Amino acid sequence: MSNQPRTRQELYDRIRQSSRDEVILEEMVRLGFWPAEGEMPQDPADEIRRKGEIQRELAALRAENRKLHNEAAIKKQLYKDRLAASKQKRQETKERREQERRARAAAWRDRNARDIVYLGAGVSGGLNQTECDRTRLQQFGLPAYGTAEEIAKAMQISVGQLRFLAFSRRTAQVSHYVRFKIPKKTGGERLISAPMPRLKQAQYWIAEQLTSIPLHEAAHGFCLGRSIVTNATPHLGADVVINLDLQDFFPSVSYPRVKGLFRSFGYSEAAATIFALLCTEPDVVEVDLDGQNYYVAQSQRHLPQGAPTSPILTNLLCRRLDRRLTAMAAELGYRYTRYADDLTFSTTGPSQQQVGKLLRRTHAIVTHEGFTIHPQKTRVLRNGRQQEVTGVVVNEKLNVDRKTLKRFRALLYQIEQSGYDDQHWGGQPVSFAQIQGYANFVAMVNPERGSQFQAQVKRIKRKYPPRVQTPRPAS
Repeated sequence: MSNQPRTRQELYDRIRQSSRDEVILEEMVRLGFWPAEGEMPQDPADEIRRKGEIQRELAALRAENRKLHNEAAIKKQLYKDRLAASKQKRQETKERREQERRARAAAWRDRNARDIVYLGAGVSGGLNQTECDRTRLQQFGLPAYGTAEEIAKAMQISVGQLRFLAFSRRTAQVSHYVRFKIPKKTGGERLISAPMPRLKQAQYWIAEQLTSIPLHEAAHGFCLGRSIVTNATPHLGADVVINLDLQDFFPSVSYPRVKGLFRSFGYSEAAATIFALLCTEPDVVEVDLDGQNYYVAQSQRHLPQGAPTSPILTNLLCRRLDRRLTAMAAELGYRYTRYADDLTFSTTGPSQQQVGKLLRRTHAIVTHEGFTIHPQKTRVLRNGRQQEVTGVVVNEKLNVDRKTLKRFRALLYQIEQSGYDDQHWGGQPVSFAQIQGYANFVAMVNPERGSQFQAQVKRIKRKYPPRVQTPRPAS
């Protein structure tokens, strides 16, 4: 600081760096008006110099403090910037994930609108396998449907509606069937599962597709151009007629068998699964819980009695059974026909001695084909007594049981005289549908006698209009 300031600014800077008194002291020493430091004992200027040092130290400390303050401010600003960047990044990530979620949801909705990927536990495997064997389908005269979208389009419904009809649930709040019981001719009751309109329409569509597949000539039940009359005719005038019954015919046909049938035609795994689910249902029990009805499955899925697809599917499943029984019967000298679950064999001549062998071999074949012979419904009818095949007498000519005709004639007379009150048929209060149906049955077997009954039924209808009866729900 011994150098003389050259400008006013330099002088101001020197004063700011120490103090005004110290600058004056230095100038006085420089000009010789005051002794230099250390030359005078107890120099009063030492206090000025000490004060200057202290002020310089304070200035340095202030500068350091300002520097530290600036670093904290910078760090704080950096923290704010990083926090803002982090928030921005999180927001961008959130928006990106939301866009991805919406894209996935849109893709899932689009896929659900075109495809079915799940139809319930235990039945959804293979729904992604949509390749069908077009050559094999063409051999059977069937249209090639491999995907749910193709099936839904052919049925003229949406994929969502198809999924709703085919979905398999162990517990559900909705049932696609109305269940009720009707009396059997032989006593007891038969459970009928009638599909609701939308499912029935889908089942009719499936049944219509399958009509192109030829059935075995031994099958007469539920076949176009065949009836109980064509089923009974081959056994007319036989020495022995053998009737057997397949126990639990429709319920014994399980979902895997139905699916396997569709697969054998050439349908894809996905299409076969959908078709089989549409055609089968489990036994269910209706449960009320907190005011809500639930339908709880009690068995595996099987063909229901009452669905329009069940008869044709069983006829198709029985083609090999019919072939084997026909070949076996011919080998033993017998004729064979089947009407739904009723098996009939007949013969004339020495072959009637083979009854025992025929029954044993029939049991073996039927068991091997996955069915069961009803143990209480096997009848061996020889020509010395009345022989019947599916309700048609076949001893000498096709006819109806005389005792039943006599009772029916008396019933029609009573109804025509006094109405339906207190009249019964088949163990149940009689209805117009019953008498009309039986009159038509007689006309089919014996047109001359049946036409008389039909005329009488028309007179009854005019005199006593039919009453509407509702089916009794299944308990």
